[in-house]
Amino acid sequence: MINCAEAVKELWEFLDRNLAPDDQAAVDEHLAFCRRCCGELQFARELRAFLATKTSHELPGEVRGRLTRFIADLDTNGPPS
Repeated sequence: MINCAEAVKELWEFLDRNLAPDDQAAVDEHLAFCRRCCGELQFARELRAFLATKTSHELPGEVRGRLTRFIADLDTNGPPS
């Protein structure tokens, strides 16, 4: 079973279905029980949808704040071991 850092690292590739089948299954398995990562997945989907509908508009403060916290959290947790 993979940990949160590994799941989040693979999140965008997971959404694009660009992972090897075993890796896709590992992220899927992790998401089946991890509420935190499910929230990150939902945020990634919402961000992707938002960006797909916007051109040069600035991100709303709420989205920018959450994205900033998400990136900071990744930096704090460091790379997966």
